[in-house]
Parts: sequence; C-alpha cells; structure tokens
Amino acid sequence: MKPNNQTTWPMQIIGHVSSPYKEKFSIPRQANLVKLAKGYIEFLPDFSDIDMLEGIEAYSHLWLVFIFHQTAAQGWKAKVRPQRLGGNKKMGVLATRSTFRPNPVGLSSVTFDKVEKLPNGKLRLHIQGLDLVDGTPIIDIKPYIPYADVIQQASSQFATDAPISKLKVVFAEDLAGKLKICELQYTGFKQFVCQVLAQDPRPVYKQGKEDNKTYGVKLVNWDVQFNIAGDNCLVCAINDLS
Repeated sequence: MKPNNQTTWPMQIIGHVSSPYKEKFSIPRQANLVKLAKGYIEFLPDFSDIDMLEGIEAYSHLWLVFIFHQTAAQGWKAKVRPQRLGGNKKMGVLATRSTFRPNPVGLSSVTFDKVEKLPNGKLRLHIQGLDLVDGTPIIDIKPYIPYADVIQQASSQFATDAPISKLKVVFAEDLAGKLKICELQYTGFKQFVCQVLAQDPRPVYKQGKEDNKTYGVKLVNWDVQFNIAGDNCLVCAINDLS
C-alpha cells in the first residue's frame, strides 16, 4: 500500500454554537463544570437535514469537535504555559489542552437536551454544560459511549481532579428586580452566574491576592460586573449588552 503523502485535508463547518458565553473570559476550562450553561448548535443550510440526527436522543452526552476560531490566527508553539500550572511552567502543547495547537481543533463532551426544527427550516441541537464561546464552528458531532469513553484505569499526573469552586457568590440587594428580568429570558440565570463566577475566571496570577479591580463578563445578554475580596465575589451590576 502506497503511503499517503497528503499534508492537508479539507474540512467543512456543519454549524455554529449559540452560547451564553459571549467572550473567552469566564468560560470554564472544561465542559460540564457549569451545568447551567445552555445553548444550541445551529446547522448550516447544507446540513439542516433532521435525518442526520435520527437516534441521537438515545445518548445523554455528545462529543463536539470544533475549531478554536478566536485563537487560530495566532499560530502555535511547541511548548505552552497551562493555566492549571499557574501560567509559569511550560509543557509540550500536545501534552495539554491549550487552544494554540498545530491544528486549532478542540473536543468537548456536552449534555444532550433536544432537537428542534424551526418553521423556517433551521435545525438546532440544544445542549447543556458547554464550555464554548458564542459562534464556535462545529465540524463534527459524535455520541458519547460510556463503555468505551470512560476508562476507569486512566490516570493523569497533571490536572488530576476537577477544579474546586473557590468563591462564594452574592448579589447586591438592588439587583433583585434585574435578576427577575434576566430569569425571564434565561431560566436559572442567577444560579448560572454563581456557577461561572465561583470558578474564579480571573487569570491564575490574580487568584488568592488582594484585588480591588471591578471585572466584567459578558453572559447571555448582559455585562455582569463583579468584585472579589478574599473568598467572596460580589455581583455589583448587571448591564444590558448593546
């Protein structure tokens, strides 16, 4: 058999993610750390055939193969600085889940919710627990198969455990009315914000240190402003995104 000397291979984007994360800042470092992150994949016209999804409801979870579209243009390096190591120690890029890869391809396991076919012909696959920024291109979807995908004997000397939620999140009293409005547009919004901010989205070098800065994170339709003092996170404002 002749060796295949082809060095590139064409791929097609089949859809894009609609996500509550409107920017990279605050996205959890793995899927399902924020259970209330809800979104959907809207398929492109050439792939809006509901027959493609027949039987998908038999699976509780799905693998998404996607493109790191926001960082792809920055290229890659053989060694990177993983955030889980504090951003100081270097490791080989293929020994990490860095977004800066030879091919900007990611893999994420999400929870299946439902399939929706709209009257205008658009096809959507609703998912939960996602860790993808709004607009992420999807190139493939595969079912999560527990007997094959869960390896009980698997081990890792790096990032062995899920990160612990570090912060207690509270809301300023004058936000009660705004939160009710947000809940009408995104069910569970308050708890969603708590799950996101409890992970402490700030850069690792900022964590555990005195910090007087007010941060903002774009979630769903709002810019959520917060301050962190010690182990406490105060949501001080929720402003509409223009």
